[in-house]
Amino acid sequence: MIEVGQEIELAIEKPAAGGRMIARHDGQVVLVLGAIPGERVVARIERVEKRLAFAATTRVVAPSADRRETTGDPLCGGCVYSHIAYPRQLALKADVVADAFTRIGRVPLETSVTVAASPERGYRLRSRLHVRGGHIGSYREGTHELCDVAPTGQILPDTLGAVAAAVSALNAAGVEASSIRVSENIPASERALHIELSFGSAKAAAALEHAVAAASLTGCSARTVTGDVLTAGSPAVSDTLRALTAGRFEGTLSRSAESFFQANRFLLPVLVTTVLDVVSAGPAGEILDLYAGVGLFSVALAAAGHERITAVEGDRHSGADLRRNAAAWPAVWPIVGAVEDYLAGTRGIPPATIVVDPPRTGISRQAMEAVVAAGATRVIYVSCDPPTMARDARRLLDGGYRLSSLRAFDLFPNTPHVESLGVFDR
Repeated sequence: MIEVGQEIELAIEKPAAGGRMIARHDGQVVLVLGAIPGERVVARIERVEKRLAFAATTRVVAPSADRRETTGDPLCGGCVYSHIAYPRQLALKADVVADAFTRIGRVPLETSVTVAASPERGYRLRSRLHVRGGHIGSYREGTHELCDVAPTGQILPDTLGAVAAAVSALNAAGVEASSIRVSENIPASERALHIELSFGSAKAAAALEHAVAAASLTGCSARTVTGDVLTAGSPAVSDTLRALTAGRFEGTLSRSAESFFQANRFLLPVLVTTVLDVVSAGPAGEILDLYAGVGLFSVALAAAGHERITAVEGDRHSGADLRRNAAAWPAVWPIVGAVEDYLAGTRGIPPATIVVDPPRTGISRQAMEAVVAAGATRVIYVSCDPPTMARDARRLLDGGYRLSSLRAFDLFPNTPHVESLGVFDR
């Protein structure tokens, strides 16, 4: 019987989704932090459930050749893969995707999944930071304990310096922040913040102006403790389509600090051009872009010459950016509202291609049934969560589609997260 606090020696078998590794002790599955498949480690039991136990490595008995030294706290910023040599990280993420499709989706893959690599440092375009007692940082994995995110290397030093300057300017004006969302463009020449305030609402308007100047921001928005939203400058950033499409097209795409946007500056053009290529290789005709965000794929597709694109986004902040971005592209018809509501009210000629980029929870059963019923020849599924993508892939296959291709992108190096792109045809 495994007990909390007990230390046991384990042989590590394979990765699990979420960052832990799978081992077994007397027939019970143990999910272990800080290990690598092939290693033998001593791990301390943290939690015990009916069929699972959770543990953290305390000593490595037989290390992998892929083990490396880490800087900083591996639980800060979710960097629980930081002890693993980067090529092995990519291989483990490919295994996680393949295992999800085999085990959850019941779709054995005939070939291994290719994972596009990213530089490990300075890749983040977006981040969320927290402020406690004048200290700025991230939360340790699974806690509300503040930690120093700088050693992880995810965020550019200039970005952290700008956030510190903004917080200092707010504090000098008698205003306190509790959390900050950071958004910047690919070259890091534009930077905007959205700040949740915890104190000093009456002085916030003037304080935001000081913060924008002190941190050289394009602008800043803030939500007070009473729910009022204030702005200073223009709290948005923009990228050229040339940057977003690897030099293919001209134009501009902007987004506010509160809007969702892909977070890796190095792989973003690779992801966008992959979507462009698989759409163009498919059938001609109308494109339906579901969970469209600020219009990243829709605007790029319009720039590529596609003439009928319907973009649907449920979040009001991203939806507002979508409308602004679509205004320059007559081919893009923006819809701000729930995907389920749009699909339920849609009738007529089916789209040739559907692009979906849902949140981590995947596509709801109602929406997935409507996607299948829509009758598109090609569905392109972009996902940040292999288990939910595999679940939804099974629903597509049961609806008459086949999996034509599957690839992945390492948008978050040193973390267990991986972005996948599947192409389904019927």
